Order: sequence, then C-alpha cells, then structure tokens
Amino acid sequence: MTSYAAVGVDIEAGDRAVELMKSRVARSRRPEVVDDVSGFAGLFDASAFLRYRRPLLATSTDGVGTKVMLAQRLGKHDTIGIDLVGMVVDDLVVCGAEPLFMTDYIACGKVVPERIADIVGGVAEGCRLAGCALVGGETAEHPGAMGPDEYDLAGAGTGVVEADELLGPDRVRPGDVVLGLGSSGVHSNGYSLVRHIIKTAGLDLDQELPELSRTLGEELLEPTRIYSLDCLALIRETEVHALAHITGGGLAANLARSLPGTVDAVLDRESWTPHPIFEVLAGHGRVPQAEMDRTFNLGVGMCAIVPSEEADRATELLAGRGVPAWVLGEIVPGAGEARFR
Repeated sequence: MTSYAAVGVDIEAGDRAVELMKSRVARSRRPEVVDDVSGFAGLFDASAFLRYRRPLLATSTDGVGTKVMLAQRLGKHDTIGIDLVGMVVDDLVVCGAEPLFMTDYIACGKVVPERIADIVGGVAEGCRLAGCALVGGETAEHPGAMGPDEYDLAGAGTGVVEADELLGPDRVRPGDVVLGLGSSGVHSNGYSLVRHIIKTAGLDLDQELPELSRTLGEELLEPTRIYSLDCLALIRETEVHALAHITGGGLAANLARSLPGTVDAVLDRESWTPHPIFEVLAGHGRVPQAEMDRTFNLGVGMCAIVPSEEADRATELLAGRGVPAWVLGEIVPGAGEARFR
C-alpha cells in the first residue's frame, strides 16, 4: 500500500520536532506577540506602532549559504540558526530599524526531530540576542530532492523605524569618520570559497592549526555576531549618520552602498588586525588580497559612520557592550566609493 510515509515524508516526526522546539522558541517572545491557537500564522500587536509619529516598516530576507554544509559535516546544528538571524536583522538595523519579529523556513531531506529542534533553537536564540521574536516558521521534508542529512534554511524579518530617523547616505558628510565593528570571524559569507580551500589544501575540519586556538571546524562554525541591539544603542546615545552591514562582496563594496555620490570613504588597512582565520584561508588557499577583500569581511562585520566628535563616545559605548570598535577611516569629498589608502 502506498503512503506519504512510504515515500519519505514523516508527519509524526514533524509534529515531534514542533513539540521539541516550543520551549526554545518561547525564549524569543516579545510582549507584542499574540498567540494564534491554529498555528497557521504569527500575530504581532500593531497597536505598538501608535507611539510612532510616522512608522516605516522594514523587511529583509536571507539565508546562510553553504555554511550549512559545514554544520552538516560536523553534526553541529545548534548555532546555524544564529547565523540566519544575524544575516536578517543586521540588514534591518542598517536603516535604523528595530527588528520586531522573524519567521524561518527549513527544507530537509528527512525530518529528524532533535536536529530540527536544534536548528530552530538556534534561530530562537539569535532572535533573543537581537531583541526580536520568532513568531512562526515552516519545516518541509523533501525526500528525493535532498539527502536524509541535508537541509537548508532561510528567514524573513520585519522591523520598524521612525520616518524622520531613517539612516542612510543622505546624512553622510565630509569630515565624518567610519567606525569598524569587529566580526566574530567569517560570519556567513564566502563559504563556497572556504570549502574550496579546505578541499584543495587538504585541510581537515578536526585539525588544530597553529594560528587558531581551536579546531578549524569550530572556528568556521563560530556564529555570526548580531549587532542589532548594539547599533540601536549607538543610535539612541550618539549621533549616527549611516550603517553598513559587511556581508557578501566585502568591506569596500558594502560600505559604498551607504555613501552618497559626493563623498568617498578612505579606509586605513593598518587600523586593525584581521582575525587569524583569514590568514589561514589566504595562506592555505593562496588567495590574493584583492580576492580576500571582495569575498570576506576580514574582521569587520559592521561599519558606523558618525561625526568625528562622536567617535570616542561611540567606540567607548560599543566596547562597554562587548563589541570591539575603532576608527577605520574617514569620509572625504569624492564620488561614492570606499577604498583603502
């Protein structure tokens, strides 16, 4: 007899995964979340927007790329969800928006309840770190399309910002400074090149390299740093003109997106020392500097553009929140480019 289970879709396993993840998801709850007993939708009390003069909703969606393949190879699934949240909420905060809620989507070859609960638990933890709520999601079993140990995940988030407090290129002026906010490592971009380097250089994810204080696999699975609450604190307590989330394309390309066409950002490569993992990747992969620059964050996960007189106060505030920050460069008259001096 033919059945859904016989072709590889286990509805009971999906139900079990939902039960396992419930307590973890609850830790990300915000007061505005309203329960939907049907479970078909996530509800958020929009009356919270009444305190705004002109609220703008911001939305973002992303995934974590092929970093999931390393999580699968190492059998560690409880942090990849943090990466997902970081990729979404730190895009939202660039315009000054407070992340409010997220939903996630997991596609897998086979639902293993404990594994799905670990993945979603990571998403919930990321939401807690970002100050937003995980209000819903979907897990889809795709037997035949994906192997039993394969999965991928994506998410979407919504935030809100006061219209007249919107950050962006129009606020940036010559004389401003660029602050670099340290990354936790590679974050979630460039992993196709990372995997190529591992393969061609004959590296082992379980090996300990002299440049690193832990195994290569542990270093590469370090979760993406989530900056949203730190950036919101910076916006509240100092004057911030623009932010830039440093993701795929590297530091200069992403920073240029937050510049008007009348200025350049001139960056000082000597102002910081990239994390050792980038030395490992460049050396073992024989990757030229220009390619490293346009592929990885090189230790800078977010940039903030502030008036020069705010630089000391801003870096002290961030340091107090556990985020290393420094003056990375300056804004000068130009044509909308970011470049190293």
